[in-house]
Amino acid sequence: MALVSMTGFARGDGQHDGLRWTWEIKTVNGKSQDVRLRLPYGFEAMEPEVRAVVPEYVRRGSCQLSLNVSRVDVAGELRINDRALELALAAVKRVASEIDTAPPSAEGILALKGVLEVSDAGADDDEEALAARNGAMMDSLRATLADLRTMRQGEGARLEAVLAAQIGDIEKLAEAARDCPARSVEAISARLHEHIERLMSQSGTFDEDRLHQEAVLLAAKADIQEELDRLFAHVEAAREHFSSAQPVGRKLDFLTQEFNREANTLCSKSNAAELTRIGLDLKAVIDQMREQVQNIE
Repeated sequence: MALVSMTGFARGDGQHDGLRWTWEIKTVNGKSQDVRLRLPYGFEAMEPEVRAVVPEYVRRGSCQLSLNVSRVDVAGELRINDRALELALAAVKRVASEIDTAPPSAEGILALKGVLEVSDAGADDDEEALAARNGAMMDSLRATLADLRTMRQGEGARLEAVLAAQIGDIEKLAEAARDCPARSVEAISARLHEHIERLMSQSGTFDEDRLHQEAVLLAAKADIQEELDRLFAHVEAAREHFSSAQPVGRKLDFLTQEFNREANTLCSKSNAAELTRIGLDLKAVIDQMREQVQNIE
């Protein structure tokens, strides 16, 4: 399974029994799964089912999902929502008692959202018809989510190519650090002799204890084998994550932190300009990789 991006957009249309609807889904990166729904009045009951379906297609990231519904025809009947009308009249009465204003017209009150409703000739009271309508809308949602998943997979494949190249660069830089001439026994010996000469010129005496301390310090700074071993292990782990069937964005983000830690230590232990340059190049590639990883599911 290829990597999946957290960024995507999909739109799907549907129609059933006089209704036409459009699902719109937009996803962006996020630390966890965050689903935000916007359902029209009268369709709020679908929210639990919608929320249950989304995780099948979107496992991580911020997801904004909206449903727009319109009627193909108005073959049903008009009816007044008594409760909504009662609340509207109460609000009008309160406003009239506080400010001097002309009373609203009947048309104005009926135009308030929820006061006047259009029914599908009893379809709202027909459980079978309601279940069929909701089923058609959920099928449409699943198709839209599948399109979204396909788009996120396509973007993920492009990100994988970029990340694979960056992992290759990290591996090459780690190999360059491993093979750096500054780590050779001859180079370390030459630097040790320079230290001895400097100590002798400063003190005029040969302090064996001080010389031993300098030799140990120089050897410790030159030893970056553990850092190199971990860098190569992280490279292998990153490549294994590319073929995982599970979301790996968090794991890759953790790996970039580990890469950066080893690069920092390599720079701090560097005893030559060439090795420092390699460490800085490593940090630059790792920073670029971290930016890309933030978009992986």
